[in-house]
Amino acid sequence: MNDLMSMLKCLHRPRLLIRAARFGVTEYNRKRDLRRLLKVSVPPSPGRAIVRLMNEESLQEEKRKTGDAGYSITRHVSLLIALMGEARLLGAGSGHS
Repeated sequence: MNDLMSMLKCLHRPRLLIRAARFGVTEYNRKRDLRRLLKVSVPPSPGRAIVRLMNEESLQEEKRKTGDAGYSITRHVSLLIALMGEARLLGAGSGHS
């Protein structure tokens, strides 16, 4: 779990993307949003969700950097919102050990 949190802390994205995600995280609904973003019927555990979300987000980041026509800022921000939401869940769960 510490490895996941370390990996999240090492993400360096443009300030505007992070600010947009911070505004959106208050409306994060993991059941609804993970179903859409990860194309799953049942949301995985926060740790597994983070791994999958990080993979998807890194694909979007690569598209953003290369100017790929398939880049979607909406999807990118949605993925960052989900990462922040899942990190909160993971952090809250670790406090109960």
